[in-house]
Amino acid sequence: MRLIDISKDREFLKKLLDRSKLEIDEVNKIVDSILSNVKQNKDAALRAYTKQYDGVILKEFLVSQEEIETAINCTSKVLLEDLARAKENIGKYHKKQLKTSYSFYEGEDIILGQIVRPIERVGIYVPGGSAAYPSTVLMNAIPAKIAGVNEIIMITPPDKNGKVKPSILAAASIAGVDKIYKIGGAQGIGALAFGTESIPKVDKITGPGNIYVAMAKKRVNGLVGIDMIAGPSEILIIADQWANPKYIAADLISQAEHDEMAAAILVTDWEPLVDKVLQELESQIQGLERKEIIKKSLEDYGAIIITGCLGESIDIANEIAPEHLEILTRNPFDIYKGIKNAGAIFLGEYSPEPVGDYFAGPNHTLPTSGTSRFSSPLCVDDFIKKTSLIYYSKDALEKSKDSIMRIAEEEGLTGHANSIRVRFEVGK
Repeated sequence: MRLIDISKDREFLKKLLDRSKLEIDEVNKIVDSILSNVKQNKDAALRAYTKQYDGVILKEFLVSQEEIETAINCTSKVLLEDLARAKENIGKYHKKQLKTSYSFYEGEDIILGQIVRPIERVGIYVPGGSAAYPSTVLMNAIPAKIAGVNEIIMITPPDKNGKVKPSILAAASIAGVDKIYKIGGAQGIGALAFGTESIPKVDKITGPGNIYVAMAKKRVNGLVGIDMIAGPSEILIIADQWANPKYIAADLISQAEHDEMAAAILVTDWEPLVDKVLQELESQIQGLERKEIIKKSLEDYGAIIITGCLGESIDIANEIAPEHLEILTRNPFDIYKGIKNAGAIFLGEYSPEPVGDYFAGPNHTLPTSGTSRFSSPLCVDDFIKKTSLIYYSKDALEKSKDSIMRIAEEEGLTGHANSIRVRFEVGK
């Protein structure tokens, strides 16, 4: 990890944000070719890509009920109970986000309102391989279910035996997913966006994936809705002299193990903490399964930023606008009030980031790469749509007609003005 005096070196902050720029020409060319092929050739293209990228030939993409039941039976009882408890926590949290339709009278002759309806059909992308996470299933499907989505379609890549990780299927069953298809990558996004003989077209796509999945989502955005373009994961820890270096190191590692482009950053005004954290990192990395990924992540995008005071640490955190922000200070409940930009804030040394990833209830699909300055975690709102409702009586419109026509004429839209005028012409 590099040691940065932020008063002298700000290049790292630029590198941190630049790592998530997804406009990569070669990736775009591949994604465009895949999407075009899927749009034109549908299932035939999906089978070819599944053979090419997943190493398996599939006759059927749909996961059968028998496969789901077998997966549940292959998943340990205690893990099933854990997933059920996580579902309960996630559901309890997200139910508080529900919105209802409303209408009100604006005077006697005007009714205004908003109709809230769920999106009809949603597609959830769940990564496969080494990054096959049942928690991702829960975090995407449960808010969709609470919103009232009529049909939840899940896609996930198969392994070389044409199977899906049992815990993924078990989580899908627990969360109430309606159909599961064995397809991944940009081709899976294309299938959801365009529809094929086997896979129905959806109205919105959510869920994380690699750069090809992210770029495919970006390409189909507008044809269907998407949740966000997620970049590599990141954590920023604000620590003071009372912070435990063992906990800091463990939490930095927990994020660095995601992938080599993940960012793990410590911001502290207590320089004596630095050596202790570095020693803990060296010690804890040994023996971990993904230690090579962790080392590469920490080498390229890990940093310890030294500041002059806690106030400056808060400023740096707001500038970086991290996906995950841990506050490991003596008084975290005072510090968090100064945080303006973060996907999720974790308070105190017994609220590490994994408790949010798996269990607490708030969604773990969070804005990355500084986008928490203007966007929010996945929530029930991502699975609903809103329609405005307007009623004017003749008397109400007559009282407002001159104002409406003047604004329309100012904009040069005389047809708009005429739409109002004809309703009050004498003899018409």
